[in-house]
Parts: sequence; C-alpha cells; structure tokens
Amino acid sequence: MVQKSDDQSLKELLKTDSKIVIKFYANWCGLCRLYASKYQKISNKNSSENLLFLEINAEENPWSRNFVEISKLPFVATIYNQKVIETSSSSNLEYVERMVDRLKQASQ
Repeated sequence: MVQKSDDQSLKELLKTDSKIVIKFYANWCGLCRLYASKYQKISNKNSSENLLFLEINAEENPWSRNFVEISKLPFVATIYNQKVIETSSSSNLEYVERMVDRLKQASQ
C-alpha cells in the first residue's frame, strides 16, 4: 500500500521505519500520473516485506525534496536507517524493482 506523506510525517517516519521507498511527483507532471499505477504494483508486490512505500508531492515539500536531492520527476528514492541509499529519475518498472530488491537486502 502506498501512503501519502509530507515533510513533517517523513521526518517522523524516518525515526521509526528503517526501510522506506519514496516516489516524488508533481500535480502538473503527466509522466508522474502514468507512473503511479506502476509504483502501486511494486508496492503491492512487496506488501509482505518490511518496507514502507510513500508518495510525496515534491513541490509542496521542500525538506523532503532536498533530503533526497531530486533531479527531475518522477523521482524514486530508497532510504535505509535514515540515509538515502539510491535514487533514480527512471520510471522504468524493472529498474525501480531492482532498487527495491537491493533495499530489501540491506543489513541481511
């Protein structure tokens, strides 16, 4: 399940969740809207894993945007223990799945 988030809730979630995947979007971004269903599929596929899937509006949340150093949209970041592990501006489903797989392997 993908959870909507913002700057304040991300700061809190970073303290409690060790493995986080975030998709950043903007309301005006057509590619972001097209990518939303792919991201949902990745989240559903990994529902039994100990991963938190978030979706954050990049324009409305400058702290989150700067935390992961967004280059363009859509943008995906994986976070492990409050540190950005990997980022991508790719909306390629297979690439993002590999990012998620690498995050699942963190500290195992």
